[in-house]
Amino acid sequence: MKNLLFLALAVALLASCRSSRKISSVMVIKDTTVAVVNPVEDDSARVARETMSRLGERRIDFNTFAAKVKVDYRDSKDRKYDFNAFIRIRKDSAIWVSVIAALGIEAFRVIIKPDSVAILDKLEKTIQYQSVDYLQQITQLPFDFVTLQDLIVGNPVYMQGDIKSFQDKGSQYAVSMIGPFFKHFMTIDKANTNLLLSKLDDIDPGRSRTASLAYDDYQPNGTWQFANQRRITLAEKTKVDVDMEFKQVEFNKPQNYPFSVPRNYKLK
Repeated sequence: MKNLLFLALAVALLASCRSSRKISSVMVIKDTTVAVVNPVEDDSARVARETMSRLGERRIDFNTFAAKVKVDYRDSKDRKYDFNAFIRIRKDSAIWVSVIAALGIEAFRVIIKPDSVAILDKLEKTIQYQSVDYLQQITQLPFDFVTLQDLIVGNPVYMQGDIKSFQDKGSQYAVSMIGPFFKHFMTIDKANTNLLLSKLDDIDPGRSRTASLAYDDYQPNGTWQFANQRRITLAEKTKVDVDMEFKQVEFNKPQNYPFSVPRNYKLK
């Protein structure tokens, strides 16, 4: 069960509307900035460029973050786990997580840094040290520290690639991109440029890996809009669904990141 709990946590922290009308001019996105390489631009290309530019401008820029997250985990083997996690972030430096299991008992404490992961298992009294690549192993996604912190605060991820199509769907825009790892399909609210759905399909024809991240219940938090409800689905050989409800969300408040290893804990 401990591995499932940590997997659910990792999935919950990750990732991560198809359209049919092609854009006549080719555009390239890097870090949410659109560059038009074909000077000939029709209306759909112009609206797509402006939409993606606004989406980039809405990225949450912060120093510290803290929240309580209610996590509901379900998989294709009918396994279900519900738990709470407390998350704190110091931007580009540390992600601290405390996982609370049944009866309010702290099961895990995790500290993730740009180059390392440490997992304190308080049930089995062990400590495990891994490189940050461990997160890629357990989630099967191309993944680093910056991507993880963006996923937690709700910033768009995996935005590198070519925009292939754009569609006006009334109250929403649908955008299709192809990047180095995924075909990325996004649904964006037309009125406020909130990201509603991000769907990733593996470009490797030998794999059927998909990941989707749905955002809901956007609420103002300081100068930003924060999605308090998330649903993550990962599928390849099996399927995992994770619902996340964020509460007590705070930005730029003083935080500490306690992580001490008791002497009686064994190295795993």
